[in-house]
Amino acid sequence: MQAEQRSGMRIKDRAEFKSKPKPLTMKKEQLVSDAVAAMCEKNYGSVMIVDDAEKVIGVVTERDIMRKIVNQNRTAPETKLEEIMTVEPRLAREDDDVVDWLRIMSNERFRRLPVVDAEGKIKAVFTQGDFVSYTWPDLMNQARQMGRAAITRNFPTVLIGGGIMLYTLIMIIVIAVVL
Repeated sequence: MQAEQRSGMRIKDRAEFKSKPKPLTMKKEQLVSDAVAAMCEKNYGSVMIVDDAEKVIGVVTERDIMRKIVNQNRTAPETKLEEIMTVEPRLAREDDDVVDWLRIMSNERFRRLPVVDAEGKIKAVFTQGDFVSYTWPDLMNQARQMGRAAITRNFPTVLIGGGIMLYTLIMIIVIAVVL
């Protein structure tokens, strides 16, 4: 399922998209020990499991290895990636909106998002932290604009509400002084 298309920043338009390192990919038949060695060598937190057409069919993360290998006393050299991978992971398209995916990842509590091209081939892996750091200035600007628009659109209500609050505050002070 894709994120809704909006008028915001597309994933592929971020400067960081082009500079992200090539994702670590492996086939489902490969061993967990091979994935661990490659993840350690490259300092990656996950490996994307791809089919022969380079389409993502699964994801294996450090957490998967900890829970499904270490915690279950399984042996990495005897376990295939397909036995522990998360199948049918959420996939973003290059044209998807950055803020939409930040919201989806936060709501659904997953940290790594494979990004694919129009043919479904893996292009990059974004983490929740990537999205937050990339979008923080944009989110702050958007919040400012929304705040201004809300105040401008509702100025009479804001003015009346502010007047009532000021009158109430004055009355409380007057009563406190009199008593």
